[in-house]
Amino acid sequence: MKIIFLTQDDPFYLPTIYSYLIPKLKNNGIEIISTILFDVSPFGVKKSKTSQLIDTYKTFGLKFTLHYSIIYLKKIFEKNVKKVMSDYEINTIKLDSNINSPKSINLIKSYNADLLVSIAGNQIFKTKLINSAKFGIINLHSALLPKYRGLMPSFWVLKNNEKETGVSVFFVDEGIDSGRIITQKKVDIENKSQKDLIWELKFLGADCIVESCLKIKKYGFKTKTFDNNDNEMTYFSRPKRSDVIEFLKLNKKFF
Repeated sequence: MKIIFLTQDDPFYLPTIYSYLIPKLKNNGIEIISTILFDVSPFGVKKSKTSQLIDTYKTFGLKFTLHYSIIYLKKIFEKNVKKVMSDYEINTIKLDSNINSPKSINLIKSYNADLLVSIAGNQIFKTKLINSAKFGIINLHSALLPKYRGLMPSFWVLKNNEKETGVSVFFVDEGIDSGRIITQKKVDIENKSQKDLIWELKFLGADCIVESCLKIKKYGFKTKTFDNNDNEMTYFSRPKRSDVIEFLKLNKKFF
């Protein structure tokens, strides 16, 4: 089965996760034929680096901003997503138009992929794009759908004192995190920091991507899925400063 990654050039987690994921896919007979690489957009918002820094400070405070700024400066001198792909002889594509444009869709169709795999994909995927690969698009979301659709679920489950969370891999439709679920795994939150939780969910999510790809490889259009019921959904967007203050008052930790 041939796949294309849809992802962003996030320096914090993705280089490590792809270094973990790609060999597992290859060892299971999944051929990665290309990667479409989007510009990074922290918290789902595309802005200049300066604007991102100011917004992060205003929302999350000085300690958070300094911590992740230092990590960012270290990471940019290490392997990025493009370099990881290159190490595995996977070419990367930076589109010069929206991914849903006819030009982009024609390019993607030319690869004749069986499946598009979105990990931290930060654009809305429309029907024509979904139909550009034989089996459509699957997406990884770090929550137990249909709960915690939207942005930063690792923050919200901690703030809301949930006992467990997890990851979901689902077939993409035109809704937000609303497609039918292929694979879902749970983890106990315990006293983990947000950073610890994110790392655990990233690795678990990579395993679920492999499992989902193998299901689709074996069963194709007959792949078993289960409901991602809109009637049971909750949705969360980017936290406000007041949400962060409440998070810290609850003795929750970012790292």
